[in-house]
Formats: sequence, C-alpha cells, structure tokens
Amino acid sequence: MLWWEIVSVFAVSLGASGVYAFVSFIGSLTARQALSTQHVVLNGSQAPGRPVLDLFLQLVSLGSAAAPVLLVFYLLARNGEGPSAIGVDFRQPGRDLRRGAGLAALIGGSGLGLYLIAYKLGISLNVVAENLPDVWWRIPVLLLSALQNGLLEEVVVLGYLLTRLRQLDVPVAAAVAISAAVRGSYHLYQGLGGFTGNAIMGVIFAALFLRWRRAAPMVVAHTLIDAVAFVGYALLVGHVSWLP
Repeated sequence: MLWWEIVSVFAVSLGASGVYAFVSFIGSLTARQALSTQHVVLNGSQAPGRPVLDLFLQLVSLGSAAAPVLLVFYLLARNGEGPSAIGVDFRQPGRDLRRGAGLAALIGGSGLGLYLIAYKLGISLNVVAENLPDVWWRIPVLLLSALQNGLLEEVVVLGYLLTRLRQLDVPVAAAVAISAAVRGSYHLYQGLGGFTGNAIMGVIFAALFLRWRRAAPMVVAHTLIDAVAFVGYALLVGHVSWLP
C-alpha cells in the first residue's frame, strides 16, 4: 500500500510535472532553434493588462500548487506520524534558519554558475525567472512563489519520499538516487543544465536529510535560493551584461 501511496502522491504532483517537463524538453530538442535561443518563463503574467485579475489568478495557482503538501501531511497523520516525522516543525527554528541560510549561500551561487555555463554550452534554455507586470504585488508574489516551491519540493520529494522509501527498506544509495532523479526530472523543461543542477542539489539535500532527519533547513534553503533568483532577476535583468 505504501508503494501505491507514493505513486498516487506523485501522480497528482511532481511526478506529473516530471512527465510534462520531459515532453517539453523533447519538444525543445526537436525545435528548429538551438536550446540557447529558446526561453522558458517561471513566473509569468496570467492575465496581461488586467493586474487585479492577474493577482487573484497568481494566488489561486500558488495555492493549488501547494496542495500536495497538505495531502502528504494528511497521509503522515493517518499513518500515526505528522510533519515532525519529516522534520517540518518549529522545534529548532534558529538551527534550521542557520543551516538553511548556509546551504542557500553555498548552493545558490554554485547553481547560478552552473546555469550560466550550461547556457553558454547550449544545453540549457534561457530561463526567464519572471515577467510579471511592474505593479505593487510583483515582489510579494515572487516571494510567495519561492516559498511554495520550497515547501512543495522539500516536503514531497525530500521528506516524504525518502521517509517512505526507507520504510520500504530501499537501500540508502538507491533512495537518494530516486529522490534526486525525481527532483531533476521536473526541471527538464529548462534543459540538461536544469536537470543536472537540481539532481546534484537533490543528492546533497537527501544526504543531509538522512543525517539530520529534518526537512525544515532545506525548505528554508530552497525558499531563499528561489527568492534571491526571482527578485534578483526582476531587479537586474536589462541592467547587467552577464544575465541572459
């Protein structure tokens, strides 16, 4: 039943995203343009020219995308566990924040470098972090998007999946590889650079989760990485030469 539970959770969340990303990547590879001349938008307007409607659509989209986190918490509780079973709680706020900030500084800078290298090599699309309208809610929505990504990926792919795989007696190395491969799969729409960089991050996060038994530091790290990427892009694009 645990195997079916895992399949069901990922069928309505990041597993489906991985399949979509793979098909999108095949489409990019078979397009007439080179990968580096194509682009993908991470946070785009959903109602151009209608900022109020756009805001509500953004909030609905973010809430819907985070729904699998509630499903995972429910399944953990039904099994006599809870968010604390995967280390998502407020028992160690200071330590979680310090660990998360350190990971964000280490992985965020390395990830940016890897993306720029992959883009220059022509194996990654031009990732447009945002093209939201320049209105008052632009930055808050980008921050909420970063938080949603951090919660969804680290709760589902890190804490939940690794915990269930270990309960099924999957060897540690195999469990880490599965988690990292799933993480990389739903970033394939960005190109091979997106897959590789996120898979490497997945290995690091999985190893630390198995050591600390806490996903909270990785939620913090992921949120900070995406927040800096989204807001930084909004502030820097068109003003620096090194950013595509």
